[in-house]
Amino acid sequence: MSTPNFTFRSATPADVPALVTLVESSYRGDSARTGWTSEADILGGQRTDADMVADAVSGPGSRMLVAETGDGPVACCQLENRDGHAHFGMFAVAPAAQRGGLGSKVLAEAERLAREEWDADEMRMTVISVREELIAWYVRRGYARTGEKHPFFYGDERFGIPKRDDLEFELLVKPLR
Repeated sequence: MSTPNFTFRSATPADVPALVTLVESSYRGDSARTGWTSEADILGGQRTDADMVADAVSGPGSRMLVAETGDGPVACCQLENRDGHAHFGMFAVAPAAQRGGLGSKVLAEAERLAREEWDADEMRMTVISVREELIAWYVRRGYARTGEKHPFFYGDERFGIPKRDDLEFELLVKPLR
């Protein structure tokens, strides 16, 4: 699939419902299975909710980057400014727009913003460690596996309902300078 024509902008509170729908469609349920980022086999329930997205849009030190076409958001990610580094999260690309390079462009723009607007030295993120294909995608874009692991949010259904008992997050890091 080719990358759609899109523009970047920062999300506003009015974008929250559309961004919740975008994130959910990218990771959960049958719609997510049409793309390659689905977590439907390892997690049920929700991926995010309106309160979490609103915090990402308006929270201190947080920015939600949106890639949109004339039809609305097709990709998004959250950036957080954290003491000299940026944290990357809530990354979603609409399943129909996946496999065309849009995700790489969003990631590159997020890195540029973190470096140029926040003077961040590195980008950090956590990825569910069993998502080997996704981790490999980040590694091809310059991220290093640190081996540092963090527990999954078992018992907090705001982040999904685990279908396995071996989930944990792995920290990935990329220098921005």
